[in-house]
Amino acid sequence: MWRHIAANALTFLTVALFLLVGVVAWGTREYSGEGPLEAAICLDVPRGGSIKGISADLVEKGAISSAFIFEIGADYTEKSGDVKFGRFRVPERASMEEIVDIVTRGGRNTCGAEVIYRVGINRTIVDVRELDPDSNTFVELASFEAGELEVPPAYTEARADGGATYRIVVAEGATSWQIANALSQIDILRADVTDVPPEGSLAPRDYDIREGDTVSSVLTRMSETQARILTEAWENRADGLPLASAEEALILASIIEKETSVPDERRQVSSVFVNRLNRGMRLQTDPTVIYGITRGEGVLGRGLRQSELRGETPWNTYVIPGLPPTPIANPGQAAIEAALNPDTTEYIFFVADGTGGHAFATNLDDHNRNVAVWRQIEAQRESDG
Repeated sequence: MWRHIAANALTFLTVALFLLVGVVAWGTREYSGEGPLEAAICLDVPRGGSIKGISADLVEKGAISSAFIFEIGADYTEKSGDVKFGRFRVPERASMEEIVDIVTRGGRNTCGAEVIYRVGINRTIVDVRELDPDSNTFVELASFEAGELEVPPAYTEARADGGATYRIVVAEGATSWQIANALSQIDILRADVTDVPPEGSLAPRDYDIREGDTVSSVLTRMSETQARILTEAWENRADGLPLASAEEALILASIIEKETSVPDERRQVSSVFVNRLNRGMRLQTDPTVIYGITRGEGVLGRGLRQSELRGETPWNTYVIPGLPPTPIANPGQAAIEAALNPDTTEYIFFVADGTGGHAFATNLDDHNRNVAVWRQIEAQRESDG
């Protein structure tokens, strides 16, 4: 009898074990397999949101088949406590596993309205756009210049919605005064800065911001980023450069940044200045003269006069030997790397070639011919209006 009972119990446990294994396998397939969502959606996760609350919303939207499996899977992968606030795009047929990753990985929102403040040399443009979850492409809702008296309704609505994300994009070659002044005019930031950061110390790139952030906190992030970029580039610099310090590299990088906007030319332009420094030649670059006039506050807005090219300022490289005392703008990472790893050339001259780039020369005769071609292009453009 006891033997019979034991055999039955063993059979029951075996069946139960197989059932459990089957349930686990089924649950795993459900969790990691293709989901039922037929079209992409935007999922709003409130501040303080939980996996349980998200699962109920996903079931209602038809994005998952089981709230229980969704929650168990998040618990098993130890992600239940990592839920991030925001608006996230959930693609069609996304698995529960993919959705858990989307709402816990963090980073920039992937759905809803995005406001981008593009800080340029002359002005700041505000773009408002929204991600269309179906096409996974952004639709522009508004674009206007910061400081306008009337802003588009799309901007006001995005701010009022509470779910918009905000980003600053700083142009390479903007001066510290231009950047600090532009940030102080962005209405979602708290203006608390009176002193302009040192020239060249701010890294031009993208920065996520939030409503209520201070201008000083954003500038601090820019400064820390630039310091990291410069330190790494200095450690990986080429041998034999005529640069005594990372600060001198930053000065040279700022000149390169202002001289060319063509990415493929940066290292060539750098080679010209390095060759000139090695030969004891003056750099003779117009952007340094302009900085000596404007000090980086605004744009000159006209051509240089001969008297200004001859006028002595600490930045006029037609007059002073070597590098100026400070950077003349905030160079991007590519310009910094170009300053510290120039091309190997014999070039000592360059001039605009009419295409947006430059014509380079190793001797004065060739350079003069290049200049003559450029003068003809200028004259033709003037006659064409």
